[in-house]
Amino acid sequence: MTLSSALFGTLDEGEILGLAMDHVAAAGPYGAEAGYLTVDGALVPSRRNGQVHALAVDRRVRELAGEDGPVTVPGLPRARALGLRGHERLHGYLVVTSRSRPTEAERSLLATLVRHTAAALSAAFAHRRRREDALELYRLREERTALQGQLISVVAELGYQRALHALMADVAASGGGEEAITRALHRLTGLPALVEDRFGRLRSWTGPDRPDPYPEPDPVRQDAMLYAVGRQAGPVRVKDRLVTLVRPHGEILGVLALVDVRREADDHTLRALEDGAASLAPELAHLRNLAEVESKLHRELADDLLTGTDEASAYARSEAVGHDLHRRHYVVVVQWSNRTADGPFAQTVGRAASAVGMHSLLTRRSDHVVLVTDDRPHARALYEALARETGTRSGTIGVSAPCDSLADIPHRYQEAQRALEVRRHSRGEHYGTTFFDELGLYRILGPGNDYRELETFVHEWLGQLIDYDSRHHTAMVETLSQYFDCGGNYDETAESLAIHRSTLRYRLQRIRDISGNDLADVEDRLNLQVATRVWKIVLGEQAGERRR
Repeated sequence: MTLSSALFGTLDEGEILGLAMDHVAAAGPYGAEAGYLTVDGALVPSRRNGQVHALAVDRRVRELAGEDGPVTVPGLPRARALGLRGHERLHGYLVVTSRSRPTEAERSLLATLVRHTAAALSAAFAHRRRREDALELYRLREERTALQGQLISVVAELGYQRALHALMADVAASGGGEEAITRALHRLTGLPALVEDRFGRLRSWTGPDRPDPYPEPDPVRQDAMLYAVGRQAGPVRVKDRLVTLVRPHGEILGVLALVDVRREADDHTLRALEDGAASLAPELAHLRNLAEVESKLHRELADDLLTGTDEASAYARSEAVGHDLHRRHYVVVVQWSNRTADGPFAQTVGRAASAVGMHSLLTRRSDHVVLVTDDRPHARALYEALARETGTRSGTIGVSAPCDSLADIPHRYQEAQRALEVRRHSRGEHYGTTFFDELGLYRILGPGNDYRELETFVHEWLGQLIDYDSRHHTAMVETLSQYFDCGGNYDETAESLAIHRSTLRYRLQRIRDISGNDLADVEDRLNLQVATRVWKIVLGEQAGERRR
């Protein structure tokens, strides 16, 4: 600690290097053969370097190109060049010899001295270049404090491990969560630390060089990575990261990793990562339990809404889970050909819906997942998000008409199922999103239709004509119905209505203008013909029954 104070007490790089060379022997059976500083990209020898082996040592140090490595010094069996590295650059080298094999504690002390020296050189270079502001100086003081704490803890391996366990236990006990774990790991190792969920989405990052935006995970590669890491004990290197799984009781809840681009991690770093994962496991397990409870409450409320429930109770329960049921809602049914409607698939649907901005209550049935959402889904956004999540496009989504009251939700659920079934059994594209209010004639085909649905269909296609007839005491709907009954024949239609042919032509043109439908369009013509038939036969009988 006295040496640390001395190193940080001067801003002269040569003096810092000299102090380190003078005190190498205090760490163990060591001697300082040479020292170098990086000046304008070149290694400059210290004035304290010996002259006997100067050329050979200089050449070897430059050959290392920034990496640590052995150096040949005649008469001494052990000599090594140790890089003095800052956060962004190499500040120099310290060439250390040893008379005998050092112990693990002595190697730890030497490594700590090297890190202290590098940190002090970082501060000196930063001050000389005047590129660091007050925040950076504060960070360096924090780094010095952390390094001093390490100096005490690494006197012996057992002491280091005790300190590490104590730190992680304090983080867990403080309730700081994932960010507290990554902060502690970054302080201990000097490497960027991060937490991802099991699907590869970032939850916390501490340290520099965070990607922005963070890469979108690939489900197939993520599963392969989890499988490969899970087969090995302890942290595993995956490209430039050291990765360990957070999996209490065997279930993977997340990934804890250190970004080690320069491959500087030592045994202490690996132990810190393992202890960090052990401290993180209870936190993620707790969050998982909370999520499961919340999901259960959402599911129970959604189940009750789909079967019908008391409005006052539903509104109170929705407020408790943070969902606004007072807004207009839609029912969305999701089915994927290669996935069963189990818990994991329901979670996948929930994540995809959240990713595209849908606020939903979610539940599942035997072969599909149901969302009660507070806004009309985009025509393709949810489908595309699920295609990315599942890795396949073989899925179908059905969306109901808008629902303005809670009592309508069970009926809207049937509509969403109808939309899904129409898409699945269509002769064209079986996969994608289908909206019930865009089905046209298909809305009234199939089981389960009632008077209200027929009336809605008729109102959609004939409502403007019916209103016009009521206001102007005309017979536009009757004219259109008779026109269809006569197969579109002008003469027969005019004769059956007892009007002139030109009068019929005028009425048909007015029908086009009022309704906005084209009688020459095959789809419009079919829907209008069915609507007039329902209006004339089914609804006429229903209206008569109600009048009686």
